[in-house]
Amino acid sequence: MSVASPSTAPVRVFSKNPFIAFYQSSIGKKYVVAVTALILILYVLGHLAGNLQIFIGPDRINAYAKLLHDLGPILWVVRIFLLAAFVIHIVATIQLAHENRLAKPQKYAVPGYQRSSTAARTMLVSGVIVFCFVVYHLLQFTFEVTDPRYHQLRDSLGRHDVYRMLILGFRHPLISLFYIVGLFLLTNHLSHGLASVVQTLGINNRKTANFVASGGQTLAWVVFAGYVSIPVTILLGIIK
Repeated sequence: MSVASPSTAPVRVFSKNPFIAFYQSSIGKKYVVAVTALILILYVLGHLAGNLQIFIGPDRINAYAKLLHDLGPILWVVRIFLLAAFVIHIVATIQLAHENRLAKPQKYAVPGYQRSSTAARTMLVSGVIVFCFVVYHLLQFTFEVTDPRYHQLRDSLGRHDVYRMLILGFRHPLISLFYIVGLFLLTNHLSHGLASVVQTLGINNRKTANFVASGGQTLAWVVFAGYVSIPVTILLGIIK
């Protein structure tokens, strides 16, 4: 009579706290990734709408910046909330990727890449690089530590001259190139992320799958074009 060998699979102990127990499950992490992704997608769209006001003129975008600044503590609460969502999104994604590798340790002779896009296969790497890009972006335009001149910029009404700050920042080709590369990776991330969010939240089906996938990719590249238009027009001297 043979004796079954003990299982080598790790035993997971779930917390008694229902929220922690939910997060410890794979489906819980997927929902956390989806919800935080949705929050970040909405922020990206809203941020783009604000930034595109540079094409209306310095008065408009400086007034918009002052409106945000006048929110005071509320603005910092929103920033902390978005930063927390961003960090949680990355951590949960890394944990899911690790769990998937543990669940499928064996390597097959023919990798099953036929059904996954490049964006899907590079979500983890692009996400980490985008995180580095966001950190630099915050240091440059939010905390204003990359150029001491940013603190001294004021328009004729005494408002912080965001219009001039953007021109000073993006007129350097290397900074604009880094910005464009970061946005390209963000777009690559978004092109797959939107479809994943819809699927995870259960608001997708076979009839709308292709529409959601193509719509998500189109939206992602529209966002890319919108953001990139700012450094490109500054480099070309269209915005002065």
